[in-house]
Amino acid sequence: MNQPPGAAGLPATGRLPRPVHVGYALGSLATGAFGTVPGLLLLPYLTDTLGVAAGVAALLVLLPKAWDVLVNPVAGRISDRTRSRWGARRPYLLVAGLALAVLFASIFAAPFDNGPAAATYVALAFLATATAFAFFQVPYMAMPAEMTDDYAERTRLMTWRIAALALAILISGAVAPLVVTAGGEGVPGHRWMGLFVAALIVVGALGAFLGTRSAPAGVAGASEPTLRAQLAVAAANRPFRALLICFVVQSAGVATILAGVNYFAGQILRDDRNGPTLLFACFVGPALLVMPLWARAGARLGKRAALVVAGLILAAGALALAAAPVLPPVLVYLVVAVLGVGYAGQQVFALAMLPDCIAYDTARTGRRQAGVFTGLWTAGETFGLALGPGIYGLVLQVSGYVSSDTGTAAAQSDTARLGVLLGFTVLPALLVGPPILLLRRYTLTPAVLAAAAQDPQVAVGAASRRARRLDD
Repeated sequence: MNQPPGAAGLPATGRLPRPVHVGYALGSLATGAFGTVPGLLLLPYLTDTLGVAAGVAALLVLLPKAWDVLVNPVAGRISDRTRSRWGARRPYLLVAGLALAVLFASIFAAPFDNGPAAATYVALAFLATATAFAFFQVPYMAMPAEMTDDYAERTRLMTWRIAALALAILISGAVAPLVVTAGGEGVPGHRWMGLFVAALIVVGALGAFLGTRSAPAGVAGASEPTLRAQLAVAAANRPFRALLICFVVQSAGVATILAGVNYFAGQILRDDRNGPTLLFACFVGPALLVMPLWARAGARLGKRAALVVAGLILAAGALALAAAPVLPPVLVYLVVAVLGVGYAGQQVFALAMLPDCIAYDTARTGRRQAGVFTGLWTAGETFGLALGPGIYGLVLQVSGYVSSDTGTAAAQSDTARLGVLLGFTVLPALLVGPPILLLRRYTLTPAVLAAAAQDPQVAVGAASRRARRLDD
């Protein structure tokens, strides 16, 4: 049965309890670990431990995640229709979260010797893990729009979540390479790393499940029965469409940076032992420090303008890193820290704007379909995060990168090293910067959302006129 805004106990305004902020944020330990480590280590694991050619490795990383483009909307539709004593979303935090942990560890279990069998096993394990992740992430992302209708509270909730996400990325991305080294490098080191990340995922899944037990939860309305119908719903929501395309392309740029960390550290900085950890600490550490500043920027500038600023900082920092071969290492790490500042803002505002798009659609149509939008969102984000390593792997292939099955990178030509550099710097800048122009079509402000709640037709007209003015 369709629900009007605010039905089923969903508060229209007001702050959520702090334990709910913390509990919801803990889920980012799971999403951050899975979103980071495969993008960081899976491609080097395939090329430098299992001896898979860079072009083949790129496809093995890309195709299982591309599968999620189909699975995520299905997960959203199923969770929309779920009825349980734990609500529509929380059961998936527990069941899919624990499955995700077990399957993640299996990716790096390496039960076969190097060769086609090992590569096929990794692809199938990654496919199963990506499917479990879809059934965790989609319900998890749908929850903010159902926990509060307050515009500012959604930003606060996302600020907590992105702070936890930054911490998860820092822990998983910086520590995972150290675990590989401590575990003996090669296959044994990667097995220990898989167990370490699986433990992080368990903590995140249980924390989110238990921490949100007192959170308000609206009853999800009936969702569209087919992917085609869901795409039609999203296409009718112009602000969502613009935000989604921008975020997907920018996610591909961020994922390209993550995929290149090990290669950049080893081939450009000539420090394959400590370089990846230092790069990650410099990239993610500032995010924890500047989150309060981004929250103030959002309050002063508005979410869209703050997202534009963050994207420009991220693109400019990536482009500046192209000079890394002639810069002192200290300056390189400082530029990476600037990247981290931009990344923090890009994440927090995009994710804070998503619930606004969902609330706008609910007010406009009278239907609560958070799962539809978060399913499409996470499908796009997952595809973008897979596309980055896939593109980077193809750049390595074209530039002549030589694979190895020894657990350490082979000596590379100057052309291959140039491919490593450009794939880590210029390519991400080109993926992050231009999509900002799409945000001209994002017109949701507190005034538009308030008007939509009162009179949807008037609000839609106002949003359309605002978009036309921005286009002009």
